[in-house]
Amino acid sequence: MELDRAVDAFLRHVTVERGLSEHTVAAYRRDLGGYVEWMSQRDVTDSAQVTAALVAEFVAQRSGVEPRPAASSLARLQSSVRGLHRFLQREEIEPDDPTGRLRPPKLPQRLPKALTIDQVERLLEAPDPAEPLGIRDRALLELLYATGARVSEIVQLDVDDLAHGDVLRVRGKGSKERIVPIGQYAREAVDAYLTRVRPELSRRGRATPRLFLGARGAPLSRQSVWLVIQSAAERAQLSAHVSPHTLRHSFATHLLQGGADVRVVQELLGHASVATTQIYTHVSADALRDVYATSHPRAR
Repeated sequence: MELDRAVDAFLRHVTVERGLSEHTVAAYRRDLGGYVEWMSQRDVTDSAQVTAALVAEFVAQRSGVEPRPAASSLARLQSSVRGLHRFLQREEIEPDDPTGRLRPPKLPQRLPKALTIDQVERLLEAPDPAEPLGIRDRALLELLYATGARVSEIVQLDVDDLAHGDVLRVRGKGSKERIVPIGQYAREAVDAYLTRVRPELSRRGRATPRLFLGARGAPLSRQSVWLVIQSAAERAQLSAHVSPHTLRHSFATHLLQGGADVRVVQELLGHASVATTQIYTHVSADALRDVYATSHPRAR
């Protein structure tokens, strides 16, 4: 099969059958577009022409460019290429997978940077309660911290996803749904937004079931959520870098520090494997070491 047609078929597969997010599919498209272009420069236009040696040369060339790409970028690139050829073999379009011996680069294990509880409270209180968009922003921040949801999950929320009282229905990766409890603070902030602000925002744009709306009535975008958080962080005078994922990290870390079981946190975060969640246990271990070092008379 022609490589560009093979990529189109693979992207349809991950979009329709695997239900991957637009962001993930766009990343696959960028990676594989560069892969097809590199192969075409070597007169390789059909998937049957791709060999393990060519794949290895492609990866080596991409790894050696300056400035050197981050290990995470190289790992994602290899994952894209490997996913394409595994798909072609699984669909019996090609008999072999030339990426079978491809090994992704080892990623450094970075501990998530969580805010302290005091910092989170300052962030949540930063939006101006006298402004309609301030009420919306408070509800957005409260919900991000109360649920640990990804920014992509928050912007996809519909009003009906809150119809279950003190729990929220979240659609995660692969369109998998999970139910996450929300506390009283988040529920009150969202209720204030729904009754006092959202009706007016909704009248400014086309009818949409999305929960969070922008100033013109359109669904709030991922980029807008970033801007809301950056603005709140500046108002709260937080020196640490704060992103939507920072609140997700803080959610998980504070739960574990409060005694929550790691498997419960896994379920709340929507992680497919508990191994992904266990990185947060290292954060809690660091906190324990700090307390031990400052409290035990024989620690030093």
